[in-house]
Amino acid sequence: MNKMTVRDVDLEGRRVLVRVDFNVPLDGASISDDTRIRAAAPTIAYILSRQPRAVILMSHLGRPKGERKAELSLAPAAPALSAMIGEEVRFAPNCIGEEAWAAIAALPEGGVILLENTRFHGGETQNDPAFARRLAELGDIFINDAFGAAHRAHASNVGVANVLTAVAGLLLEKEIDYLATALEEPQRPFVAILGGAKVSGKIEVIGALLGKVDHLLIGGGMANTFFAAQGRDMADSLVEAEALEIARDILASAGDKLRLPLDQRIADAFEPNANQRVIGAADDVPAGWQSLDIGPATIEAYGAALRGARTIVWNGPMGVFEMPAFAKGTFALAKALATETANGATTIIGGGDSAAAAEQAGLADQMSHVSTGGGASLELLEGKALPGIAVLAER
Repeated sequence: MNKMTVRDVDLEGRRVLVRVDFNVPLDGASISDDTRIRAAAPTIAYILSRQPRAVILMSHLGRPKGERKAELSLAPAAPALSAMIGEEVRFAPNCIGEEAWAAIAALPEGGVILLENTRFHGGETQNDPAFARRLAELGDIFINDAFGAAHRAHASNVGVANVLTAVAGLLLEKEIDYLATALEEPQRPFVAILGGAKVSGKIEVIGALLGKVDHLLIGGGMANTFFAAQGRDMADSLVEAEALEIARDILASAGDKLRLPLDQRIADAFEPNANQRVIGAADDVPAGWQSLDIGPATIEAYGAALRGARTIVWNGPMGVFEMPAFAKGTFALAKALATETANGATTIIGGGDSAAAAEQAGLADQMSHVSTGGGASLELLEGKALPGIAVLAER
């Protein structure tokens, strides 16, 4: 971590502009998963301990595409954060202009305010310099704590950092430390697990990891494409036809590091109560059936590969874990990671569906680190420079 952090700057009496990632799932006006808000709380609490004039929080939510949409308002996040930090969090109905200025001016000394969704303005995703300046003028110094948006060059993270002194928050620092260290200085054995739907979205990650890991375990829908590349009939299973040649190339060059499932749990419909059975890795999927999870032999084999590992990175579920009948593989691996964490391994969950699965399994708090950014963690694992981090001040 060669970037300056919130601990390296003087915040007393200053308006501290903080980019957080409150892109949380909503159920009407209620937040259904407050993980990202909880993750930002330590940075906000630290800033408050340094006696700032004000803490001004900004974030995006969803994809309103430059339009004001009531269902994507950040208003529900203000009381949720308030309950976590034990301080009133006010809400501003806009992130720029007179409404934002008036709300900030009305804050008591050391007050906290959350600005409305930055993506209600088209200049956000365009990284428009004029829009970035209007955001930047609200603060005296900029703290970026939004790892989940660090791979996007947007106005509220990159643009503002070109105007104000910009440093990392505690969450951003933690994310970088865990994910970068996992690749640069991993304790061995180093095992990576990749799942999810598509091979195409993880080609670069596979390439980057194969040169570093001792084992790369493949599961989820992406395993189907590898099996199809080997000539198996996958019937109604999710297969990326356009990625078959890429999958063949990966299989030809990966050697014995890359491991595919030994068996699969298949179903005759994409439904929770569908008929199901287990087939071996050499078997074709019967017509009308589809693969929805790894099978028991794979659970055992992958569990054995994880035993004794010292560094484990996991990105992507092993099956359709949202349906209990097809969550066995994903939850079994989550349990295996929790066991290895207790045995001293560093276990890193790469955000997105993997983080949701660990939460659903009730094991997220038993991992070394659960990332708040699926896309950002993937790009960091690929070895890419993330725009939101690259622009921060050097130590």
